[in-house]
Amino acid sequence: MKKQITEKQLRVYAWEFILLVLIISGWFVSEIYQNSRMETNLDKYMPQDHPAFIYSDMAEEWFNIRDGILIAIEHPDGIYNSGTLDKIREITLALQEIPGIEANDITSLYTADNIVGTEDGLDVKAFYKRTPQSRDKLDELQRLVRTNDMVQGRIVSQDETVSLIVASIADSIFSMEFYNQILDFANGYKGPENIYVAGRPIVEGTMAFLGPKDMKTMVPLVIVVIIVVLYIALRSIRQTVATLSVVLLSTIWAFGLMAALNIPIYAVSIMIPVMLIAIGVAYGIHLYNNMQLYAGKNPDAGLKELIWDMFRKMWKPVFMSAFTTIVGFLSLLTSDVYPIKYFGLFTAFGVLMAFVFSLFFIPAFEFAMPGRYKGTGKNKERSQKKTERFAQKFADAVLKHKAFVISTTIVLLIVAVIGIQKVWINSSFLENFERNSEIVRTDAFVNTHFGGTSTINVVLESEENGSMIRPEVEKLMVQMQADAETLAVVGNSHSITNFIRRMNQVMHSDDKAFDVIPDDQELIAQYLLLYEMSGDPDNLWKTVDYDYRKANIVVQIKSDNSKDLKQVIEILEKYRQPFDELNVQMNYAGSGYKALVFTDLILKGQIKSLLMSVVIIILLLALMFRKLSLGFIGSIPIVLTATLSFGLMGLLNIPLSTTTALVSSIAVGIGVDYAVHFIERYRVNALRTGSKAQTVIETMHQSGRAISFNAFVVIMGFMVLLFSAFPPNRSLGALVSLNMFFSFIATVTIMYLVIYRSNIYFKKKQK
Repeated sequence: MKKQITEKQLRVYAWEFILLVLIISGWFVSEIYQNSRMETNLDKYMPQDHPAFIYSDMAEEWFNIRDGILIAIEHPDGIYNSGTLDKIREITLALQEIPGIEANDITSLYTADNIVGTEDGLDVKAFYKRTPQSRDKLDELQRLVRTNDMVQGRIVSQDETVSLIVASIADSIFSMEFYNQILDFANGYKGPENIYVAGRPIVEGTMAFLGPKDMKTMVPLVIVVIIVVLYIALRSIRQTVATLSVVLLSTIWAFGLMAALNIPIYAVSIMIPVMLIAIGVAYGIHLYNNMQLYAGKNPDAGLKELIWDMFRKMWKPVFMSAFTTIVGFLSLLTSDVYPIKYFGLFTAFGVLMAFVFSLFFIPAFEFAMPGRYKGTGKNKERSQKKTERFAQKFADAVLKHKAFVISTTIVLLIVAVIGIQKVWINSSFLENFERNSEIVRTDAFVNTHFGGTSTINVVLESEENGSMIRPEVEKLMVQMQADAETLAVVGNSHSITNFIRRMNQVMHSDDKAFDVIPDDQELIAQYLLLYEMSGDPDNLWKTVDYDYRKANIVVQIKSDNSKDLKQVIEILEKYRQPFDELNVQMNYAGSGYKALVFTDLILKGQIKSLLMSVVIIILLLALMFRKLSLGFIGSIPIVLTATLSFGLMGLLNIPLSTTTALVSSIAVGIGVDYAVHFIERYRVNALRTGSKAQTVIETMHQSGRAISFNAFVVIMGFMVLLFSAFPPNRSLGALVSLNMFFSFIATVTIMYLVIYRSNIYFKKKQK
């Protein structure tokens, strides 16, 4: 006869398995410690092979378009005093010495060109080289700035209390060390002037600083909450520790693999631990729920028998729920947005490990721990009888009031469809922060006094040399700039036309009537030649190329909100056809435009992943249960939940972003677990009892009990996100918590009604 393995031998094997897992986990921890990094470059969130981004990168090289660090210096009594002007000079010169900042690409009142007319023609001078000391010289400088539209309102605020310094940096230079260096540098110049630091690199740095900080707060808080609710659900310290170990190990392995593959941590990656904690806990609850129920009916059963019964009955539903969840998250790979793509991939890997650890680590943990599994006890037996009676009453109530359940669902769906039509997408990075946070207030301050911290670059191209200085092309550019500046959100615009108009005016005794584009192309060419000879041609080449075949129009915007960016694009698009008629092509470039393309990618990716995951899950459920009808029935909770979720976002004006775009995938990934466990338990009970009434009672008692515990734990876990430093994370936490509640209710009401009325697994209709 074959010798059976004793519990003592199983305990040895269990310890060997646990030690192996801990050794591998230790290696992953070292990888996390050595290789984990936060992605600070927001361009890296976007696919580099997308045509729009490829073209934008080329245009950035043509015109040296770089994101700049904006340093605003404010003096309440005005900047025209020797101390403030000298500080502007000092900051400008000091910035030129900082490695990573392009010394020749710093714009300030100290470096700005002042185009003036002379007896000999035209000259380009600095506003000041030495800081003016006397009142007369200060007044003269003030007069020069006031009469120069290329400086007043752009580098010096209209109220003359703030001056702006813009320092361009290369994308590859930015790091957290550089971010901290710039902030320390700027703060060193405070007093009596106020110093404000803004710009996209600062937004990136602030996000990179707050992201890990938020994770350090969220993860321990989630763990504490999960421990409490797990103990409430399981009523066992031993089972709570085992289940918590599973989710911690799966989280370590997911982030460890990410670090080993040198994949950076994005802002949305903060959600992965919360996701894995919620999902891994669900598997532990279902496994221990089975053990408790079996122990209640078999009080003399040993640990080996309990584990074997748990494994035999639960491996299939846990595998099915894990597999469908993995598929749901892998569908995010269809997205072109890197944070969402990697979120789906590594969450799927974490779910896989949570499944493996649940089926093998939990039994190993039970065998390795000293002491005997004590079963349920009399109090728990009485509690189970109460829940069984409650399950029967609940099942009867749903059937009795099915008209109310169905009509309520229909009303909610109608309201949700109305809300879905109001859903909008927002790629704003500033709206990741609190409205009263320093970075948002600083950005608002700069936007209030100057043209705007966000930009859209309109790039014009022609095949003929000299096309960009043709009067008809120049005048159309002026018209487009003026039209765009009628929008409240547009602060300023800048192009070669600003140079031409300024030169035409100063060459006519500074007469405002000549602040126009000349009708003579040869005259325009002469102006540009004079500027090249007198001034810094690098400033000119930011607006036009050497052959005058390409031009760059910079539109400054006081917001990075996607609605505002689209509003600007709509105005600009009106000029596409007029430029086409002049044989000039119009395209877009710059960070603002790329952010707008980013929003479209979020929407397309969301639609693709959602449709794909629902279709695949329907097919998987049909294959698992060998009935196509059960594939559709099992998809009812997730379809209802996704619809209600998007409807709620539209009604509450919550935009889709890289964070909230995950809501539907999370709803599908976690919500399908409820359907899988319910249907599988219904199938097993139906085949065993042959009684429809008994099947309903036992399914509601067994699976409904576990699902309710699971939903409670997941909801409480995600509610912790309400304490996140990032508003989108708080929205995600609230939405996912509601989604889990919707999924739970939809499973035990609508899906239950459908599966009950369909008479599946019963040859004859039973009452």
